[in-house]
Amino acid sequence: LCNCSAVGSASAAECNSTTGQCPCLEGYVGLRCESCAEGFYLEQRSQQCRPCGCSPAGSSSAQCDDSGKCQCRVGVTDLKCDRCSDGYYRFNETTCEPCQCNNHSKTCDSLTGTCLHCQENTEGNHCELCKEGFYRSTHPAHTCHRCPCSTVASTGTCRIQPHETAPRCDKCKSGYAGPNCNQCDNGYYNSDSICVRCKCNGNVDPAQSPRVCKPESGECIGCLYHTAGFHCEACEDGYVRDPEGTNCTKKEATLGPETREFTTSAPNASKATSFSTAVINSTLSPTTIHTVFPISSSDNSTSAFADVSWTQFNIIILTVIIIVVVLLMGFVGAVYMYREYQNRKLNAPFWTIELKEDNISFSSYHDSIPNADVSGLLEDDGNEVAPNGQLTLTTPMHNYKA
Repeated sequence: LCNCSAVGSASAAECNSTTGQCPCLEGYVGLRCESCAEGFYLEQRSQQCRPCGCSPAGSSSAQCDDSGKCQCRVGVTDLKCDRCSDGYYRFNETTCEPCQCNNHSKTCDSLTGTCLHCQENTEGNHCELCKEGFYRSTHPAHTCHRCPCSTVASTGTCRIQPHETAPRCDKCKSGYAGPNCNQCDNGYYNSDSICVRCKCNGNVDPAQSPRVCKPESGECIGCLYHTAGFHCEACEDGYVRDPEGTNCTKKEATLGPETREFTTSAPNASKATSFSTAVINSTLSPTTIHTVFPISSSDNSTSAFADVSWTQFNIIILTVIIIVVVLLMGFVGAVYMYREYQNRKLNAPFWTIELKEDNISFSSYHDSIPNADVSGLLEDDGNEVAPNGQLTLTTPMHNYKA
């Protein structure tokens, strides 16, 4: 009897009459076609031989195990060895090559080889670049270090030049200078670790001095146009502000009560000649007129006019104040006297006259006027007032005394 496999042979009843070999289907081998051929495996569920399907480029053998898993080469994975493992990519469509990430990543795109998740502050297709704000050191490890550049004072990026050990910031912002942009530029000073522009009121010339102001305090250096002060905001001794309050002019001596002076000392003006003329007092005679012409010429000067000195101005103001106070006091006194007069007029004394048989007595209701004149109390022409204050009534019949 042939006894061929009913699953693996083409015919269970036919076999070679000499050897007994059964005709096997594809994927089956053996005398009775009971085993799976090379490149096939026995599927447990159906009990049939299935092809392994291993990738010729990714597997080391066409044979697979009972689960159908192929034997993969290094860097290849999956059931059929048709996918690159993590850390590898398909180099030439046939083999898997390790990712080229300069030891800064362990994974890359399996098709393009672009590195994924670059570590240690690196970036790029192969993690070959440093991130923005970092630079690659000259150390053999070539690690990326943070730039010593503040984003407040610079762009925050830097680079290290060949044969140098320290990096330089790429570009400093306005007001900052130095390799690491940690110094204040000319025309700025350090205020709480921030470079602030010098405040010199336009009275300094950066071209004439290396520094406009002191970088640590902001005090102006080399004030021009006869100015002085921390910010060149005041005038030097012997100079005063002109009426416009812009220029410092030289203080000249006063020539008389009504002397007016024309002087020159102002910035940004061409050379000009100035003169001082004394205005003549109206009480002086023509023969006493004196005109002074001091000639002076200086660079960057303009004329300014000073009417009176500060002392004279203060005296005038004080005099006006005193006059106003006196007038107010006089007005208040006049009002007070008027009110007193009205009160006295309203409170005039009242007299009480008592008539008796032999005399008349009177008394005052209001004694505010002790020496009141009582001669007018009686309209009779015969009335008299004795020196002792008694009122005597004289009538044809009787004489009455009060």
